[in-house]
Amino acid sequence: MTEINRHLGATSQYVDTYDPTLLVREPRQRNRDRLGITNDNLPFIGYDTWNGYEVTALTDNGLPVQMIVKFVYPAHSEFIVESKSVKLYFGSFAMQRLGYTPDDVISRLQETAKYDLSKLLETEVKVGVWNASDQDYWDLSFNALYDWSIDYDTLENTVDCSSIQFTDYSENTDLLEVKEYSRSGESLYHSSLLRSRCLVTKQPDSGDVFIKYTGKKHVTPESLLKYIVSFRNECHFHEEICEAIYTALWNKLDPEELSVKCLYARRSSWDICPQRVSDCTLLDNNLADHYQVHSKTPRQ
Repeated sequence: MTEINRHLGATSQYVDTYDPTLLVREPRQRNRDRLGITNDNLPFIGYDTWNGYEVTALTDNGLPVQMIVKFVYPAHSEFIVESKSVKLYFGSFAMQRLGYTPDDVISRLQETAKYDLSKLLETEVKVGVWNASDQDYWDLSFNALYDWSIDYDTLENTVDCSSIQFTDYSENTDLLEVKEYSRSGESLYHSSLLRSRCLVTKQPDSGDVFIKYTGKKHVTPESLLKYIVSFRNECHFHEEICEAIYTALWNKLDPEELSVKCLYARRSSWDICPQRVSDCTLLDNNLADHYQVHSKTPRQ
């Protein structure tokens, strides 16, 4: 059994007292080999952002503290953390007494998670924690929900889907049709039809993809939608899907700027939101800032 298979696809015992050995990592390079990129020549920078909504622990007198956790780490890290191990690890705090007050519990869990994840991934992992019972969190969370379509054209609403034959359900970059113009321009596209499957368990993962690029070459909206749909039966982790889309567009368009964000719907109380950009000025600080409750899609 490989390390990545230790939890995925296996029956797990749910430990409810702190156990950092539950965490499992996976080298990024396994997927990057097929994309023809390495950490030494990455065509992007970015972050992987995780949000957990059902993390809990106890005060010293046994009072439960319900928390929301957000952690962020860079795309240039050598490893990613495996999702089921994250759920089991944070679940192991459930019956752990961490401090005298709820604030003490939050501080202790934040420090512990930052240390354990940073050690596992051999990179700096930034962790933010909120008390789910705190009115300030609910105010932040309510204000963080907005309509992404204000800035992006939703592909399935922009093109005549009834006139398109969708037949490819494994990633096919040949679907992308490119037109070149005499002047540089900007395109912003969104789709809620992103769906892929877990590399190991083959369970489906659904999300929203946001693509922004500038250049003389532009992909036709119809072909971009067909390409996004072609991930439907593609078996990779969330981070790998984002990098595959970015790399395909980078190679096809030779853009001046490119940004790809994949905001996946939550599964088992966690959502994963990778973003890859060509320049740091394109980073969505909503996602990258671990102390900020970032704007959500309706499915998150």
